[in-house]
Amino acid sequence: MQVRHADIEHVKGICGVCTRGYWDTYTELRPSEYIQRIVDEFYNAERVSNEVRGGEWWVAVDGDTVVGAGSGGIISESVGELFVLYVEPSRKYQGIGTLLLNAITDELRRLGVRDQWVSVAKGNLKGIPFYESRGFKFAKARKAYASNKNEDFFSLRYWRAI
Repeated sequence: MQVRHADIEHVKGICGVCTRGYWDTYTELRPSEYIQRIVDEFYNAERVSNEVRGGEWWVAVDGDTVVGAGSGGIISESVGELFVLYVEPSRKYQGIGTLLLNAITDELRRLGVRDQWVSVAKGNLKGIPFYESRGFKFAKARKAYASNKNEDFFSLRYWRAI
């Protein structure tokens, strides 16, 4: 397995892994209409292609298959964020998520980032333990990004020094 910056050839795999990962994570937490709206907005080939060209995506590749994908970046001076991290549901608990998180974190650190943030959906019992076990601490709750005014979904903001 190799973890590396994504190339345009990985776009289809990134979209697939993130779509399946999102459905796997949120099926019990969100209505299917919400899930589909988010998947359509964030994990479409056009958007992901643009982000890959900007150097934002990392992939875990097993042979020619994308088995995990993540994205992170700088949000302000010395502050970074993990924007997204998903692993193929059938490949969870094999260390792939940790490898991706470490690669993204190492790059942010090289760029001068000292504080790292991540948002996790309230009730996400797959993501919360993962991040807490890697040193992230709960900081605050806020209305979930991309929620519309009729939805009462919250994200938990986690932070760690890197």
